[in-house]
Amino acid sequence: MGSYGDCRTIEVDAPPERCYALMTDYERIPSWQGTVKSIDVLERDEQGRGSVLEYEVDAKVKVVRYRLRQVYDEPRRLASEYLGGDFRDFSGEWRFRPAGEGRTHVELDLAIDPGRFVPGPVRGAISDAVMKRALRDLKREAEKHGVPAA
Repeated sequence: MGSYGDCRTIEVDAPPERCYALMTDYERIPSWQGTVKSIDVLERDEQGRGSVLEYEVDAKVKVVRYRLRQVYDEPRRLASEYLGGDFRDFSGEWRFRPAGEGRTHVELDLAIDPGRFVPGPVRGAISDAVMKRALRDLKREAEKHGVPAA
């Protein structure tokens, strides 16, 4: 039907551990991640990490809500499994690879099925608005000097 995916990358002048810590500090993400309006931690795992989260995100076209189960592979990967919400399916993965001299190659890979047909130009606009901005916001936050990661 209307399923599509995209993968975007960015280089960040901060180590993978900092990028990972920022992306798992769910209570703080809405303060610096422009499209995220709120994140509620619904369940925690044995280590106290958020295991089931509910997001409210401004996807440019409309505000969407969805629940994800987090899959941790610290500090290399943070994956999400879709549990329900405004999409038919939604899964994603943040990957953090060392890029030498304290830098990180960050990849954001998303697969989305909104449950209806979405024209190519609209998909592109959503991808630019959400993915590009998410990466840019992470880069800006991670590269702030003198601010601890969480």
